[in-house]
Amino acid sequence: MFANCQLMGMDLAFPDVCKTPPAAMAPIPYPNIALGPTAIPNAWNVLFMAAPAHNMATVTPITMGDTPGAAGGLISQTFMSQSRHLTGAFTVLIMGTPATRLTSLSLQNRVNALGMRVVPSQPKVLLLAP
Repeated sequence: MFANCQLMGMDLAFPDVCKTPPAAMAPIPYPNIALGPTAIPNAWNVLFMAAPAHNMATVTPITMGDTPGAAGGLISQTFMSQSRHLTGAFTVLIMGTPATRLTSLSLQNRVNALGMRVVPSQPKVLLLAP
């Protein structure tokens, strides 16, 4: 799978069930989107296609898509909150932490929705680790 980096990429989670005002705080499912270029990588000196590489310590501070659910998620009580990866290439370490790649699972809107990287960050660096 293609390695994740700061160049591009998108994580998608569905459903992100959030309480939506004003109608009695009805729980409604929304898509939750985290963009790779908005992430905060911790490996600034490891570059894939001239962009910092992402590992499991990389955090995306803000996500999109669940804005109408302004009363917060059912589990996290937040909306538009952070995203982080749960899986990666555990035999490829970047700054001592496993690298993430296309199809790596992510936890989005803090802990409210489980998603994965569905749009690749770049088309050249492959992580062929188990």
